Amino acid sequence: MASLHLAIPSLPGPTRQSTIRCSGEQRQALFNRIAPVYDNLNDLLSLGQHRIWKRMAVSWTGAKDGDNVLDVCCGSGDLTFLLSERVGSYGKAVGLDFSKEQLLTASTRQKLRSKTCYKNIKWMEGNALDLPFPDSSFDAVTIGYGLRNVIDRHKAMTEIRRVLKPGSTVSVLDFNKSINPLSTTIQELMIDNIVVPVASGYGLQDEYKYLKSSIKNFLTGNELEMLALEVGFSTAKHFEIGFGLMGNLVAIR
Repeated sequence: MASLHLAIPSLPGPTRQSTIRCSGEQRQALFNRIAPVYDNLNDLLSLGQHRIWKRMAVSWTGAKDGDNVLDVCCGSGDLTFLLSERVGSYGKAVGLDFSKEQLLTASTRQKLRSKTCYKNIKWMEGNALDLPFPDSSFDAVTIGYGLRNVIDRHKAMTEIRRVLKPGSTVSVLDFNKSINPLSTTIQELMIDNIVVPVASGYGLQDEYKYLKSSIKNFLTGNELEMLALEVGFSTAKHFEIGFGLMGNLVAIR
């Protein structure tokens, strides 16, 4: 089952950049609106499978006890919490997002959790295209369902590489733009007949009806690998997961 993650309408464009029709303020408003029901919808529409995919994404980072890690486009914090568990009480995790409401939801979830490691999570409002960190700051970085929606993917990946320490890994989880016609058909049928109708029940039809087109305008696994290598990562490998509905790029600086 496809997990529900907001899509921003985009126009077809080159690998370097995906032009967004709506302004930054409009995109922030969209993500702010869905924040209260975001987690419930993800669980409902993926039958909980998104939790498995996110654990896989974090595992691929190789983050370990004591590391300093970053989750870009953190949303309500799922990947950030998982990263925090990996780095433990002596590590530090930062969750960065441009949506204040998503960050508020993440902060509220943090206060309700008792693990000691969660106390070391810091939430920051910020832009994926201009990360507010020095070079070589992090031992691992994740970005879940965010690269597809940024205005300039090349710039976002360049910034992620910049803040990673040499030899460290970024793990990029998102919908898979398959080159297999059958997988694409199944994915589109699920979006049309499950995702959008359910989102409509929450009054969010307009926020989610562009999901299919955003995947069409995203990059294939091979294109994501080429993008990572183009911005300077030493290795890049894309994995299809969730029966090919999802994909995860693993790139090492």
